[in-house]
Amino acid sequence: MDNYKQLVFGAKPKWTVILSATACGASALVLLLKWFGHQQSWKKIQEAKVRREKSLQRAEYAVCQFNESHPETDTSLILSLSLAELSKQLKDGTLTPQAVFHSYMEKTLEVNRRLNCCTEVLLESWDQLEDIDSHKDGLLYGVPVSIKENIGYKGHDSTCGVICKLDLPATGDSVLVEVLKRQGAIPFVKTNVPQGLQSFDCGNPIYGLTLNPHNPQKTSGGSSGGEGALIGGGGSVLGIGSDIGGSIRIPSSFCGICGFKPTANRLSLRGASSCIRGQKSVLSSLGPMARDVDSLALCMHALLCDHMFILDPTVPPIPFNQQVYQSSKPLRIGYYENDGYAMPSPSMSRALRETKALLEKAGHTLVSFSPPRLIYAIHELGIRGLLGDGCTTLLSNLKGGPVDPCLRVQIIPYSLPRTVKKILSVLLKPIVSEGEDLWRHHADVEDYMHEVIAEWRRCELDVLLCPMIGPAYIHNYPGQLISTITYTFIYNLLNFPAGVVPVSTVTAEDEEELRHYKGNYGDVWDKLYKKAVTGGEGLPVAVQCVALPWQDELCLRFMREVEMLVREDKK
Repeated sequence: MDNYKQLVFGAKPKWTVILSATACGASALVLLLKWFGHQQSWKKIQEAKVRREKSLQRAEYAVCQFNESHPETDTSLILSLSLAELSKQLKDGTLTPQAVFHSYMEKTLEVNRRLNCCTEVLLESWDQLEDIDSHKDGLLYGVPVSIKENIGYKGHDSTCGVICKLDLPATGDSVLVEVLKRQGAIPFVKTNVPQGLQSFDCGNPIYGLTLNPHNPQKTSGGSSGGEGALIGGGGSVLGIGSDIGGSIRIPSSFCGICGFKPTANRLSLRGASSCIRGQKSVLSSLGPMARDVDSLALCMHALLCDHMFILDPTVPPIPFNQQVYQSSKPLRIGYYENDGYAMPSPSMSRALRETKALLEKAGHTLVSFSPPRLIYAIHELGIRGLLGDGCTTLLSNLKGGPVDPCLRVQIIPYSLPRTVKKILSVLLKPIVSEGEDLWRHHADVEDYMHEVIAEWRRCELDVLLCPMIGPAYIHNYPGQLISTITYTFIYNLLNFPAGVVPVSTVTAEDEEELRHYKGNYGDVWDKLYKKAVTGGEGLPVAVQCVALPWQDELCLRFMREVEMLVREDKK
C-alpha cells in the first residue's frame, strides 16, 4: 500500500518523467526557434537600414560634388516652380535636368533628416539622368518623381513595411515606373509606409515613423504618408501613391497637398506590392500626389498613353480627355457636411461651408445630397469585404517580426484564438467576418453602387463636394479611429474617382469650438477623435471632390475649380 501511495502521490513513474522531459524539451525547442526567428528578423531589419543609410550617404556625396562644380545653380528658384513651369523650362532649355535633379535630391535629403519619409534613394536614377536626353519628347522630361515604397522598381524591395518581404528585390520595373521613365521622368526615391499598408498612420519596424511636415507631433497620414510628408515638405514636385481606403487622400489632406485617387484600373497596378492581394470587394488605385491640381492632371495625361496600354492590356485604353479637364461650364454639385457616421471637426465643417459658398458665388449650383444607407455600406459591404478572410492574409504577412504600434490596436481582434473570434463574430458581426457567400457579397456591392448612381442621377449631379478627414491626428491615434475614414473609404467601395484640395488652415476659433465637440454619438470614438485632432492650429484643412466612375477628368476639373476659387479668395 505504501508503495502504491508513493506511486500515486509521491515519486513519478518512469513514463511520466519521460513525458515531462519531452514536453520541456519541446517547449525549449519552440522558444529556441522563436528566438532564432527574432534574431533573423532583427538582422534583416539592420541590413535594410544599412542599405538605406548607404544610399543616403552616396546621394549626399553626389549632391556635394554637383554643387561644387555648378555653383551657379539657383536651387531656390527651381524648388519654387510649379510642375508646369518646371516642365516648360526643362523643355526649352532654360533649366537642365541635372540642375533640377540635384536640387530636388538635396532638398529630399534635408526633408528626410527632419521627417524620416524616405526608405531608399534609387541610385540608378543617376544612370537614367545620363541618358535623359533620349526622352526629350516625354511629357515629364527631366522631372524627378518620388514613388511609394510598395511600387516596384527593379533591384529594390517593395516591403509594404513587413519583414517577410525584405530581401525580395523586384525583377523588373512596375508598369507605372516603366511609363514614367518612357515619358522622361526620373524616379529617384522611395517613400515610407505604415506596416502592411493598412493604417492611415505612417510607421513600420523597418524604417520607423514618419512625421508631419507642419507639426512633428502629428502623423503624415497613410498609407502614402512618406509621399505626403516629402511633397508637403518641399522635397518632391510629383509623387505616386496608392489608395484603398483613403491612402492618397488622407496624407494629402494632413500634409497640405493635392492628391487624386482615379477610378480603379484607370492606371495599371501591375508590379505594385500588397499585403492583401486577391481582395476584390474594395478596389485599390495608384494615383498622383503634388502641390497643385494641374500637376495631377499633367501626370495623368502622361501616364494614360499607348505605352501603358501595351504593357498592361487589362487597362482600358482611354487617353486623358483634355477637353473635359479644361471645360468651364457651370456644374451642378451635390454636397454634404456630415455623413451621419463620424461628425467632422469644426475646421472640416467650416472648410466645406466656405468652399460651398465660393462655388455658389462663382455660378455653380449646389444641391444637398446624402449617400444612401451609409452605415450598411461601410460595415456590411466595405469592412466585411476588405477583411473577408478574417485578416488571415494580412496576419500571415506580419509573421516573423514585431508589429508596429500604429497597427497593433487594429489587428488585436484578428489575432485572437479561432474560438474567441467565433464568439466575437456573433457579437460584432459587421467587424469580424469569415467572408461566407463571396458571390452574394460582390453582387451586394454592385447593387449598392447602382443604388448610389441612381440617387446621383435623380439629383442630376455632375460632381460631389464632401468633407475630408482632418486636421492631422496625433501619432498612434489612427489605429484606434478607423471609424473616421468613412468619408474616404466609401468612394473606394463605390469605385468613384476622388481627390483632395487644401482650402484652409485650422484657426484658433476652430480649436475653441473643438473644446465643445461631442460628435454624432458622444461615444468613446467621438472622444478619441477629439483628442486626436486637438492642437491643430495652423494645420492644413482640405475638401474632397468626387465624380462618377471613369469621369476622372471631370473630377480633376472640379478640383481645379475649387483650387482656383480658394486662391482668388485669398488674394
